[in-house]
Amino acid sequence: MINEGIVNVSYIIATILFILALGGLSNQETARRGNWYGIIGMTIALLATIFGEVTAQYDKLIVALLVGGSVGLVLARRVQMTQMPELVAILHSLVGLAAVAVGFANFMDPGRLTHYVGVELTIHDIETYIGVLIGAVTFSGSVIAFGKLSGRISGNPLILPARHWLNLLLLLGSIYYGYEFVVQSVEGGGLTPLMIMTVLALLFGIHMVMAIGGADMPVVVSMLNSYSGWAASATGFMLGNDLLIVTGALVGSSGAILSYIMCRAMNRRFLAVIAGGFGTGGGASAAAGGEDQGEVVPVDSSESASLLANAKEVMIIPGYGMAVAQAQHIVHEITTALREKGVNVRFGIHPVAGRMPGHMNVLLAEAKVPYDIVFEMDEINEDFPDVDVSVIIGANDIVNPSALTDPDSPIAGMPVLECWKGKVSIVLKRSMATGYAGVQNPLFFLDNTRMLFGDAKESLDAVFKAL
Repeated sequence: MINEGIVNVSYIIATILFILALGGLSNQETARRGNWYGIIGMTIALLATIFGEVTAQYDKLIVALLVGGSVGLVLARRVQMTQMPELVAILHSLVGLAAVAVGFANFMDPGRLTHYVGVELTIHDIETYIGVLIGAVTFSGSVIAFGKLSGRISGNPLILPARHWLNLLLLLGSIYYGYEFVVQSVEGGGLTPLMIMTVLALLFGIHMVMAIGGADMPVVVSMLNSYSGWAASATGFMLGNDLLIVTGALVGSSGAILSYIMCRAMNRRFLAVIAGGFGTGGGASAAAGGEDQGEVVPVDSSESASLLANAKEVMIIPGYGMAVAQAQHIVHEITTALREKGVNVRFGIHPVAGRMPGHMNVLLAEAKVPYDIVFEMDEINEDFPDVDVSVIIGANDIVNPSALTDPDSPIAGMPVLECWKGKVSIVLKRSMATGYAGVQNPLFFLDNTRMLFGDAKESLDAVFKAL
């Protein structure tokens, strides 16, 4: 074993590296370096814990590390970029499950009542209870989010009668059993109220995410990220581990800030997202949007190529449809071809495009699209009047004019990319189905919009050949 001083120094170094990792991940150019900071920091933390905190049972620890590491490696190599949102959600669930498991193991430790006495025992029991509570909510909520993001569960919000009263009852029940847990724990009991609270917390997590519609899923992903951080921080308090406390707080606070940014990008209040009910499944028919809004103007690949070749300013707006079709690489080839012809090509990224924050940026980076032509919505929205051709690839709600013109729309007030102000918009879609928010898009029926139907990758392949 290494001495306590070396362990503490290692934890401090790891904490600094985690902070640098978060800073690096805030920018595309430094994201790779930020990832390496996080990897190195976690390696140092893991080694310091193994050789400084663990005193026995090394054989079981090594087996656990090998199993967990192998599963992680296999998943990382096999997962598609389109599956990243659900992968992130299911990883959050594992953090919550770990917090629950550690909480129960910590509570059932035979030496707990001799190590903690009086006020210290009460504080420790409260830490344990909160850790299990947050962990259980995170676990069940993340599993439901995984199901919704992967299509295994409908994206439609589950609106139960008096659902807010149900949430209030679950909260009051958790508080009551928390009191019972602390009182009974002093006398050596407390397992029953802890188990009842765990069931209540699991039900709360399920109900909370089931009531949230598909359009709010980016916020849910970042919210669960925050919850997993606070669960880890609570686990740190349980174990008296400073690094876990700080790391959990970093993840929890950054996730909360990201949730706020996502809500602001959608003109939503965080509590309104938690209350649920916004958005439906992505498979709704076009009729779900309301009355007939006119005729669309279809276009083929050669006409699209001609429009692009004759343009001076092109804006490409990717959405989840690009991820599903895995069209990012052909998008890069078209971009390169147009730039070689002297066309100024830029990308407009909405903060909630895709199924998780930064989803489109990751896809474009994977296809080696230059960072300097990828812009956030706020940076390029005013430039659309000068854009000759906007290419919308599988995006619906983030380019919907009704967000600004229809106060009764479910997405009313949500900032969107105002591509209709340009000369021509080419929209790539498989069909006229609505987007994840379940509302029709008037953009498709405007005189300066052209619809290129079909699989995005196949359509863009044909456009590239025509170019």
